[in-house]
Amino acid sequence: MPRTEHLVGTRALLLAAARDEFAAHGMGGARVGRIAEQAGVSKERIYGYFGSKEKLFAAVISEALTEHATLLGPPSADLAEYAGRIYDLHRRNPQLLRLMMWEALYYDGGLPNEQPRSARYRGMVATLSEALGSQSETETESDTEPGSESDTEAASTLLALIGLAILPTAFPQITRLILGATADAPGGDDDDELRAHIVRLARRMVAPSSDAVT
Repeated sequence: MPRTEHLVGTRALLLAAARDEFAAHGMGGARVGRIAEQAGVSKERIYGYFGSKEKLFAAVISEALTEHATLLGPPSADLAEYAGRIYDLHRRNPQLLRLMMWEALYYDGGLPNEQPRSARYRGMVATLSEALGSQSETETESDTEPGSESDTEAASTLLALIGLAILPTAFPQITRLILGATADAPGGDDDDELRAHIVRLARRMVAPSSDAVT
């Protein structure tokens, strides 16, 4: 195997092992030794590739978010169904949500790679704004910063859609307590009913006020 392919393969093994470790234990509880053992390399190799456990954690988060964006895609014209897609993605990939929750607990303030991540969300807000019909024809690209008047509604709507869709996966204990013991089992009848209800609520949320259910 050429050296470049070997390096890429080793890095991928390390990231996969680190993703499992960080999802299970967070930044504070993860152990570089366990990651190295699962990947079949030495601890020194990990530091050679990433420099520190914190940088490895940041690399894992970055890779997971890129994968998330690829699987989910941009907001669609059917925003209620987009909420359903968010729900489906996290039900099928709960590890990603755990990583993001560990990230929220670990970092106090700025995040690694915050600027490109913010830019990605600004793109989603701009797409959502168009879908909502709230972006004027004369608006320029520079006006799509979060907080601009035309995109405030779209940004708040995106946040609400995400919150609505991920809560059952983020807090399975609350889901069980409210809906029953089988409600948090992905793929079951209760799961299908919960998804359908989330889509209905999202449809009401994004409906024009004249069409809203009273």
